[in-house]
Amino acid sequence: MADTKRKADIGVVGLAVMGQNLVMNMCDHGYTVAGYNRTSEKTKDLVEGPGKGMAIIPTYSIEEFIDALEKPRKVMLMVKAGEVVDKFIDSVTPHLEEGDLIIDGGNSHFPDTIRRTKALAEKGILYIGTGISGGEEGARHGPSIMPGGNPKAWPIVRNILQDISAKTRDGEPCCDWVGQDGAGHYVKMVHNGIEYGDMQLISEAYYLMKTGLGMTHEEMHEVFSEWNRGELDSYLIEITADILAYKDKDGSPLLEKILDSAGQKGTGKWTGINALEMGIPVTLIVEAVFARCLSALYDERQLAAKTLAGPSKKFEGDRKAFVEDIRQALLASKIVSYAQGFMLIREAEKEYGWDINYGGVANMWRGGCIIRSVFLGNIKEAFDRKPDLYNLMLDDYFRGVLERCQDSWRNVVAQCARMGVPAPAFSTSLAFYDGYRSSQLPANMIQAQRDYFGAHTYQRTDRPKGEFFHTNWTGKGGEVSAGTYNA
Repeated sequence: MADTKRKADIGVVGLAVMGQNLVMNMCDHGYTVAGYNRTSEKTKDLVEGPGKGMAIIPTYSIEEFIDALEKPRKVMLMVKAGEVVDKFIDSVTPHLEEGDLIIDGGNSHFPDTIRRTKALAEKGILYIGTGISGGEEGARHGPSIMPGGNPKAWPIVRNILQDISAKTRDGEPCCDWVGQDGAGHYVKMVHNGIEYGDMQLISEAYYLMKTGLGMTHEEMHEVFSEWNRGELDSYLIEITADILAYKDKDGSPLLEKILDSAGQKGTGKWTGINALEMGIPVTLIVEAVFARCLSALYDERQLAAKTLAGPSKKFEGDRKAFVEDIRQALLASKIVSYAQGFMLIREAEKEYGWDINYGGVANMWRGGCIIRSVFLGNIKEAFDRKPDLYNLMLDDYFRGVLERCQDSWRNVVAQCARMGVPAPAFSTSLAFYDGYRSSQLPANMIQAQRDYFGAHTYQRTDRPKGEFFHTNWTGKGGEVSAGTYNA
């Protein structure tokens, strides 16, 4: 039986599946944990069920919960993001003392974490907003943990969080300090955006093999299993292979009975909205969000499928060679996705005054989380070589991979267009690559148009940057400009 006379090392509020699994994970690592849930049944379910015999102190009121904690008290919230977090903070704060610590382990929006860190610091309460990735299994056996907030809080809880986190293959914890106030939840938000992109790319690869090449689920299962033994070794590739092999009760592939209308909880949207506000073109993540939105127009798509014409062209060529083209297109597109994600993090670092270790972020994502992959080891090495690297595509290793994959990548996008197979993530990643490597883009025409109809001015290539000009294009518009626009 648990020793209920001992004070708890940490307390967890919110004992749904994620909260319960984190509690048991902490107990596995030698910690005594106080548990509290608004509905007492979940607390009883834990201590009488999967947590029976563990060092768990069940509590049934906020007062009892706080009293069970060793000082400085460490309170971890595993509750729904948004208003619920604020309500629990309001309910526990009156019982806390200066130097106590609150940890928000949910998917909170980073501006909320910035606000809460500041407000609690004024009361002498330390606050951490930590992203946690890995789902139920990760919470139980080791997730990726991305803490940020009040830096004074990190030494107090570092051992616990690193002990329960996933470990890389060389034993490093997939948990380290990300940065001040909202940095941890921001990095988790971008992680989820990259997750959207990865899932969309993999889905497009599957769909292209299915509809473009007519491959069976068994054949596709073998392809993804083989890919998981190479450069694309990752959790999402692994589970895709498993999904393709799974049979329903009647022996048919279960996947084909799942409605093709994707849901989302909002973190991908947050990434896209923030990218627009920052002016950073995370085109692949945004396209992945829109692809889910398009899938949700299910009834409209059924009508359009009967009404709108498309090409009747079928694939002609070496099917095995084209499967390899798809693999290389997927690898190249993943590089673009991560490059865009880290571009956004770097811009946010400047905007919010954070100090982020990019190699450390890649290391945190190497184990436990949904986007964990061998690929992230290469990203960590890239930032180890050059910590101020702005874009992963400029690293020697990744530049070499993109050059190697380029012909296959272009062939896949072209074949999709010819066959009428939608591949928005493959297409937008290639368009971003071509745009980023272009020394000149057609934005000169856009600036001319803006000046023509709105007198918004432009800069000239034959004059120093920072000088702005307006042309009276029609002879009727006047010589007065509407004000400069500096992109």
